[in-house]
Amino acid sequence: MLSDIKQLSKETAVYGISTILSRFLNFLLVPFYTNIFTQAEYGIVTNVFAYIALLNIIYLYGMDSAYLKFATSKDGADEKTTFSTSYNSVFLTSLFFSLLFLIFNQSIGSVFALESGQSSIVYYTMGVLFFDAITLVPFARLRLQNKAFKFALIKSINIVINLFLNFVLILKFKMGIEAVFLSAFIASFLTWFILIPDIFRNLSFHFDRELLVKLFKFGIPFAPAGLASMITRVIDRPVMLALTDASTVGVYQANYKLGIFMMLFVTMFQYAWQPFYLKNAHRDDAKILFGKILTYFTLAASFIFIILSLFIEDLIKVSIFGKYIIGENFWGGLYIVPIILMAYLFNGLYINFLAGIQIEKKTKYMPAITGIGAVINVAANFILIPIWGMLGAAYATLLSFFTMAIVLYFISQRFYRIEYEFNKIMLIAVALLIAYGGNLIIKEFLDINLLVIKFFAVGVFVLLIYLFGLIDFKNLRRLFS
Repeated sequence: MLSDIKQLSKETAVYGISTILSRFLNFLLVPFYTNIFTQAEYGIVTNVFAYIALLNIIYLYGMDSAYLKFATSKDGADEKTTFSTSYNSVFLTSLFFSLLFLIFNQSIGSVFALESGQSSIVYYTMGVLFFDAITLVPFARLRLQNKAFKFALIKSINIVINLFLNFVLILKFKMGIEAVFLSAFIASFLTWFILIPDIFRNLSFHFDRELLVKLFKFGIPFAPAGLASMITRVIDRPVMLALTDASTVGVYQANYKLGIFMMLFVTMFQYAWQPFYLKNAHRDDAKILFGKILTYFTLAASFIFIILSLFIEDLIKVSIFGKYIIGENFWGGLYIVPIILMAYLFNGLYINFLAGIQIEKKTKYMPAITGIGAVINVAANFILIPIWGMLGAAYATLLSFFTMAIVLYFISQRFYRIEYEFNKIMLIAVALLIAYGGNLIIKEFLDINLLVIKFFAVGVFVLLIYLFGLIDFKNLRRLFS
């Protein structure tokens, strides 16, 4: 069992390479864009990419998750037939959606808020959506085969190409914002081109109609669920803008982004976790294994939480060539960072609990679960922002992720009961509360904010974890060997 957890840990780390590189790309491009483009031009860039994020969900309609499920199902078709049916379905529907882009390009240009001379952006966007969609099932197959390094390498190549083309096309060829989307299109096309040998080695040009119906039935709920999840993540900005002002939104967004460190860990884990539980679901000890993994995940996420919550203020005040991670004018919103970190920790618990309903093919519940989260998020934002400002928006995010995790837990347990080690998880929570809460009391009531006290709080957390018997150093050394 330890070897299985070790394999999951290793793949989580490898998937993190491309994930971290992707976020670093965003970090590089934001100051680059904002120093090159006007506010209006950058507004178009962010607006179009927001639509790309939403349309990606529609283009794929959960077929990558459906493929993973049925490729690991012992009572389904063979793996090649499953891959071919999934891939051909996404290819044809993506082609159809993209042709609609061509037909209605002027109307779409208006939605994107493009000017008359920027119609090429619609075509580049169509290309990005098409090639991104038809690479996701092949990427899912790499995950299924435990080819984490190859997955990360191809993703990293995509990112490097995108970054390189942005700099060349904007600085040398003076192409303006069209270069942003042309770069993304070329990078997406080359990613598909790199995957061609893997695709054609496992592709046959026919559909298994019965399997296709099963794939649709399993995958389609991911589309509304994904849209609801996207609303949960982004709705607080427009609500806050309507209720406060642009400055408040700017400070909130800058500090919200610091929660990305927890989101990175959750995303890395998610890439490895989904194929892991689908492949191991039929083991006799699967439910015991999955229970232990939640304990390990909670322990790792709690350690990340306490480190970042205690030291984020010191980190952002480190000057690099006279610049900071976020500008001094934005430091007033740092108090929301621990709340955002905790929200993403609960998002990680939600991802753990997904195992049950996916193994038992109960994905029809996902739109309802994420819909509840979206409704709670919207309502909480309208209620809490007028009272607490940006702090209210942060609590709305935490409340929605917490609710989705709890609701999913009870639904998942109904169909696939896992004996989670909640006694150990509660001890982790107690250790976190004592260590972090103690530091918070010293900071707030004694007005002491010294590094040595923060290090002491981390030491207290580690000591309590050890005294509670939650760390087996022998197994820990084997995991990290």
